[in-house]
Amino acid sequence: MQQTVETVSADQFKRAFRNHPAGVAVVSASVDGDRAALTVSSLSSLSAEPPLLVFSVSDMSSSTPVVLAAKTVVVHMLDANCAWLAKLGAERGADRFSDANRWAIFPEGEPFFVDAPVVIRARVVDHVRAGSSTLCIVEAIEIVDRDAAESDSGRPLVYHNRTWHELGPGSTLTC
Repeated sequence: MQQTVETVSADQFKRAFRNHPAGVAVVSASVDGDRAALTVSSLSSLSAEPPLLVFSVSDMSSSTPVVLAAKTVVVHMLDANCAWLAKLGAERGADRFSDANRWAIFPEGEPFFVDAPVVIRARVVDHVRAGSSTLCIVEAIEIVDRDAAESDSGRPLVYHNRTWHELGPGSTLTC
């Protein structure tokens, strides 16, 4: 006799994760002159040695095909000053590269946004298909950290309950 396993609905799952705050990043890539960028809240470190990161991209994003076809990507870790970039990367149909003053190109050809406090150029290691998304595992090959000299000076950007938030000194808890 086969046992049926019940599962939660997509709406239940989304509601549960609305209460889980997440850091915000933008991933950009270029393939044969096609540039793409999208906002992700799924970024996580996977390993320090080798320096691996992981994020997921949804089938619903028009940027996903370019990101999945790329051999390298650029991960932008955002602070509150870059909320505009997070919003731009999340907006359907937006031209993420219309303002030429906001982005540049690495010598190797990847587009990156110049205002991001931390930019990680990464080589794609693997893709893992999962439901309606793809998990991207990438290895950091270059890091540009504008805030390296200023320890703990940033105000990280966080996404919680469909709203952008910033972390600051007032959000510190002593437990």
